[in-house]
Amino acid sequence: MNDLPGLTRHPQHPLPFYCVRGEDFDAWRKLQLPAIGQWLDAQKYTASSGTLMLLPGEGGIGSAVIGIGNRLDPFTYAHAPYALPPGDWQLASEMDAAAHQALVLGWGLGSYRFRRYKKPLREPAMLAIGADTDAETLDVLAACVRVRDLVNTPTEDMGPDELEAVTLEIAGRHGATVEVIKGDDLISQHYPAIHAVGRASHRAPRLIHLEWGNADAPRVSLVGKGVCFDTGGLNIKASAGMRNMKKDMGGAAHAIALAELIMARGLKVRLSLFVAAVENAIGPDALRPGEVIATRKGVSVEIDNTDAEGRLVLCDALVRASEDKPELLLDFATLTGAARIALGPDLPALYANDDALANDWLVAGQQTFDPLWRMPLWRPYLRYLTSTIADIANGSSSSMAGSVTAALYLERFVPEGQKWAHLDVYSWNDNDRPGRPAGGEAQGLRAAFAMLKARYPG
Repeated sequence: MNDLPGLTRHPQHPLPFYCVRGEDFDAWRKLQLPAIGQWLDAQKYTASSGTLMLLPGEGGIGSAVIGIGNRLDPFTYAHAPYALPPGDWQLASEMDAAAHQALVLGWGLGSYRFRRYKKPLREPAMLAIGADTDAETLDVLAACVRVRDLVNTPTEDMGPDELEAVTLEIAGRHGATVEVIKGDDLISQHYPAIHAVGRASHRAPRLIHLEWGNADAPRVSLVGKGVCFDTGGLNIKASAGMRNMKKDMGGAAHAIALAELIMARGLKVRLSLFVAAVENAIGPDALRPGEVIATRKGVSVEIDNTDAEGRLVLCDALVRASEDKPELLLDFATLTGAARIALGPDLPALYANDDALANDWLVAGQQTFDPLWRMPLWRPYLRYLTSTIADIANGSSSSMAGSVTAALYLERFVPEGQKWAHLDVYSWNDNDRPGRPAGGEAQGLRAAFAMLKARYPG
């Protein structure tokens, strides 16, 4: 609770605020004291969504009105923490449970600022919550904060070692077990693609494997791309493209946070988490274009481009996860710029080989205001990954369908009949918006949890 932004269980002299939709404003205004009505009229305030009005009281501010839109959308409340003056505030409006959950979540998301290296210019207004506040909402907020903090932390302080340490800390709190295979042990234990990508770094590559839950529960496996920094390798990125590549472990951040949320809420699953944690560095031992590398599945891969490294580490992890024959296999990865060109920064690209799984995740996204968009596994595009000397190439000289071909590459390593979905996430906000501060972002995470909760209630 202490780590959740903008929320307090111990308010000091909180001021009241009202949440009012524009279409309800006239009726609400008529119920106020004449002096308040005159104040609102003088300000020409109408409670349009995303606005706020401070109301006078004895000796200063007496209360506030927050203009909102859809009461179930967390982001309709997210402007409030920095629009209101600092201090403690409490809800004075009547609100049903679902809307209150949205308020708490949106207030927390709107209050978040990354604080590790720089103190924010001001503190957010604090929302007073009680002991009866929905615990699941707080856990969901904590998962979103987890993703943001992991992605925002520079690689110096968030490399493979640190991702391992975070996973071990979470496992310790929830009674999970963790196995870590790293360095040259990746070769002897048959993870050659993960090793090939990470071998040039002074930080040992590794596969982090967490297990939790009853052995007889349905198995759900999560896989995350944990490229802690991506130079592009010898196909080096331009400076603009490399600038924010601390976020290339965003898929791992999502998978770790979702695993933590599943355990915190006690979903009835046998949970497996696999994080392929590497740094795609440049050095004497760096992976070279034109090389052919092995994979855990035995499929040979020609390296068309060393900057298409995420799919290389994921393919070994997906094969390992599939060996346990999970009921569901989900992977998260900041995989392609092509997905951003197709869908922009706000919509993660969802690929799935099972329509029911895809539809459930999409519906959950609509219900939680955590949108994603399904893209096609158009298998004729496998022609773009043809190699003349290996079973498959990791890239193509064509710029066509880059996100689709990346997903098709991953599908090559998922066994037939295995239900699988892949989310290509941006994990980033390019600029500040209410509830979406610039920097790391959780996308599709709340929707994924809602989908899993519906299937495996705790």
